[in-house]
Amino acid sequence: MTVRVSADKATGVAVVTLDRPERLNAIDLPMRDELRRVWRELRFDDSVRAVVLTGSGERAFCTGLDRDAEVPQPGSPYMADDPLLRVGPKANDLWKPVVAAVRGMACGGAFYLLGESDFLVADTCATFFDPHTAYGMVSAYESVLMAHRMPHGEVARMMLMGTAERIGASRAYDIGLVSELTEPGGALAAATACATVIAGYPAEGVQGTVRALWAAKEAALAAGFAQAPHLISLGNLPADRQAELFAGRRGGGFRVR
Repeated sequence: MTVRVSADKATGVAVVTLDRPERLNAIDLPMRDELRRVWRELRFDDSVRAVVLTGSGERAFCTGLDRDAEVPQPGSPYMADDPLLRVGPKANDLWKPVVAAVRGMACGGAFYLLGESDFLVADTCATFFDPHTAYGMVSAYESVLMAHRMPHGEVARMMLMGTAERIGASRAYDIGLVSELTEPGGALAAATACATVIAGYPAEGVQGTVRALWAAKEAALAAGFAQAPHLISLGNLPADRQAELFAGRRGGGFRVR
């Protein structure tokens, strides 16, 4: 299993952990399916009233889709499948609050999960970036999701600068992407403390509030998502060229701001 779930019945908090630290918690297709199963099961567990989402290890919360994942596609440009489109809690109709605890890197496809979390807690070593443009790919779904979490100029800069820059934890806090900063290793405890408070409130009011907040932006998300397949089809380089750019990447060479 690459997704661990632990639940504290006394507090009503479940911790969902992405558990592929050797792959920087990158999501392959089995892990995607596990996440979808977990979100759906949590819908029916009334003993869980709040959720914390985190990643295993010190290096990364999640680095998006595993580059080795083989994603089957229909033979039609009108039916392209995005492997991570239904990976988040809201996409699986879970309206219990989800607090993300971020340590290390969060990039690319990680934004499907962070974009559907209700708020983020991060420690001071967290960094955020999107490598799509550097590898000849359109950042579509990720950009739409993060445009609702960050000021336009900040999300545009992150998406367009690719691998050349990373947003550090302090900057992420300043622009409102992150709601609380902790010392290294402290994000999980801080996120769990918040979730424990929320889980202590009547569930009906909490879940209604989560649903109302999401309703405030879901129409815009739907409009953006409707454009995404066409933009990806038009703008992505062929897979072999993407792989060539990815293979030629060099460690370091980025600034943290």
